[in-house]
Amino acid sequence: MWASFHKNPAGMKNDKIRVTSQKGGSQMPQQVDPNQGLSAAQVAQRQAAGQVNQAVAPPVRTVKQIISANVFTYFNLIFVVLTVLLCVVQSFRNLTFLPIIIANTLIGIFQEVRAKKILDELTMLNVPHATVIRGGQRQQIAVDQLVLDDIVVYQTGDQIAADAKVSAGEVLVNEALLTGEADEIKKSVGTALMSGSFVVAGACRAQVTAVGAAAYINQLTLAAKATPHAEQSEMIRSLDQLIKVIGVALVPLGILLVWQGWAVNHESLHDSITSMVAAILGMIPEGLYLLASVALAVSASRLAKQRVLLHEMKSIETLARVDTLCVDKTGTITENTMQVTAWQPAAGQNRETVQAQMTQLLSVLAPDNSTMQALQAAFPAPQPAQATAVLPFTSRNKYSAAQFGATTYVIGAPEFVLGNSVALPPAVAAARERGQRVLVFGQAAGLQATQLQGPVTPLAYVQLTNPVRPQAPQTFAYFRQQGVAVKVISGDNPATVAAVAQAAQIKGAADFVDATTLRTPAALQAAAAKHTVFGRVTPEQKRQLIQALQAQGHTVAMTGDGVNDVLALKDADCSIAMASGSEAAIHVAQVVLLDSDFACLPAVVLEGRRVVNNIQQSASLFLVKNLFSFLMALLAVAFIFTYPLKPAQVSLWGLVTIGLPGFFLALQPNHERLRGHFLTNVMFLALPGGLTDVIVVGMMVALAQVFNLTYADYSTVAVLLLILVGLRVLYRTCQPFDRVRRLIYAGCLLALAGGSLATPWLFGLTWPSLRGWAILGLVALTTGPILHGTTWVVSRVEKWYHHQPGPSSHFSSR
Repeated sequence: MWASFHKNPAGMKNDKIRVTSQKGGSQMPQQVDPNQGLSAAQVAQRQAAGQVNQAVAPPVRTVKQIISANVFTYFNLIFVVLTVLLCVVQSFRNLTFLPIIIANTLIGIFQEVRAKKILDELTMLNVPHATVIRGGQRQQIAVDQLVLDDIVVYQTGDQIAADAKVSAGEVLVNEALLTGEADEIKKSVGTALMSGSFVVAGACRAQVTAVGAAAYINQLTLAAKATPHAEQSEMIRSLDQLIKVIGVALVPLGILLVWQGWAVNHESLHDSITSMVAAILGMIPEGLYLLASVALAVSASRLAKQRVLLHEMKSIETLARVDTLCVDKTGTITENTMQVTAWQPAAGQNRETVQAQMTQLLSVLAPDNSTMQALQAAFPAPQPAQATAVLPFTSRNKYSAAQFGATTYVIGAPEFVLGNSVALPPAVAAARERGQRVLVFGQAAGLQATQLQGPVTPLAYVQLTNPVRPQAPQTFAYFRQQGVAVKVISGDNPATVAAVAQAAQIKGAADFVDATTLRTPAALQAAAAKHTVFGRVTPEQKRQLIQALQAQGHTVAMTGDGVNDVLALKDADCSIAMASGSEAAIHVAQVVLLDSDFACLPAVVLEGRRVVNNIQQSASLFLVKNLFSFLMALLAVAFIFTYPLKPAQVSLWGLVTIGLPGFFLALQPNHERLRGHFLTNVMFLALPGGLTDVIVVGMMVALAQVFNLTYADYSTVAVLLLILVGLRVLYRTCQPFDRVRRLIYAGCLLALAGGSLATPWLFGLTWPSLRGWAILGLVALTTGPILHGTTWVVSRVEKWYHHQPGPSSHFSSR
């Protein structure tokens, strides 16, 4: 039966496990006393031997990794090849793209290193700790300072930090994060604890048997790192797909352009390579991935300043796409503290006698949750009683019990202790309707394994309350305005949960269901769609509700702080934990609120919307250039004409209408709701500008051949037309204008003036001939109507596309 050593360490068995260590984290027998632990000398010996629980994968990239990721990219390799080719043909004037590429790389490194510094400082505040016994004394140390053979103290809510064997006490552990099975497994002296599992009940001392890469959880981590399909956010995944397609097309198209210019058009090798480089430069979205990475890093550092820690960068975007938010009651809607407000003996029971009996039971139970802490504060015991057996609270049983000789006492949820058929006293039932938690204290026939025996006689009823957070109504009002459905999922009585949800002004809070009545998957699926408040939910049912909502096409976020929330947090699209909650919940969550303040969630949502919406807009500017360059290169090959741009001109065009505005627009506030798929949205935003560029420059090419323009006129007129269309597109993108966007647009005009008037030679520009000016003026007049026409056509196609059945018509994508 369960040992109760948490309150009585002296009562622990002095069992000894023979475990020694050898280098690399494997084990050989050696005695370690669970009451004494390792000595300082033994700890130092193991540290010197490298037998320390170092993580195999750091939570954030190192500075070296950041520099490497920004420098050694596929497109940078292409830029190096293009640079070498231009140097070979001595076309040095067309190397103007190099300073821009170098600046992009340096900016990316600087911003990511800066964000890393802020995140590192915040992460230090949230380093997981373990309680160890060293030299007979309890110590709190970081889990990465554990050494082989350390004696670690575990209790409810703790995550197993390193593989170990129980040396004293007993616990129930959940290994679902490792095995997928949600069973609660009893671990007694001599049995193994796997790192990554978590304690759901009881307390024990365990001796570490494997650390670092030898630990089970780290072996899983190494296997996951070797798997190439790590999950990414939709935005980054879309950018990866786009860049892969462009990357594959670049090389064959570049070879084809050189062959066509040199062998078909009989141009010099210098001209063939120069025009090819111009086309390839236009196809490369050189700053797009950098822009996304920098924007995400800046967002993470902004949130860090609000004491929101991101374990996964993708969670910024995912939370912004959420349309269903599942919340626990205690610690999220309410404060994470409880207080006994009243208690009354059952009919025919003596108040003083019952109080003594309840105090006796509570004295042997571990204060490992806010309810038990409140009960023990209300019924203090001078010293722990001697129990022959203890059954700790679990989210599955929803009660605690202890046996004292022939007498067994129990305290827990009335439905689970007495059954649903037993009516509560009117005053107690009324308290529940007001949102108070009600517990029953009773006497049972006995304990067998993890279950009560025989019927329970009620002896008293206890009422507890925890206040609704002051900001909760305002926070839930925000999500309601944003069209986010809120589901309250709790282990408490459904009427109690509904009353609390109504106090927090959650829409549909009166619509509640008792999860104990949802006995089939079909019933749970139907309830997930229909109801708002779910009471008496087991940890496995919480997980099933998340999965049911996801199966119905929702993007689901889950907030929680307890060990009973871990499975649901693991399966949610975005998981959010309070720093005041259990270690297991914090470890599994993607977002940790370090101040445990649910009210800061709207700020996270707004940050995600700013990032995705702005990168979406900026990406459309990049894609305009890519679409034009790709289509124009194909037309040049098909109709055998010289590509109409020089590399230096592509740099000016990209700088004025894409790079500068795209970078600054990505950092602007933008709180619009996210709709549709990232890549689809970007394509539809970019198509009008890209098609207009192709049509306008195509007209210019035809007129240039008719009027026999020189190549200098030909390329200058082409780039000026592209800049004109780009400025029109940028004008639309900047709507509605504010002070910052006016400055951005004015800055682009100044950059154009500087590039075209002050240093035209630097960007390969010449003063057009009279025929060149005539063609420029004539075609320029058509840019407005053509852009308007392509926009109209694309908008009709987009409307038709979004009305087609299938994933494309969903509100959001997971």
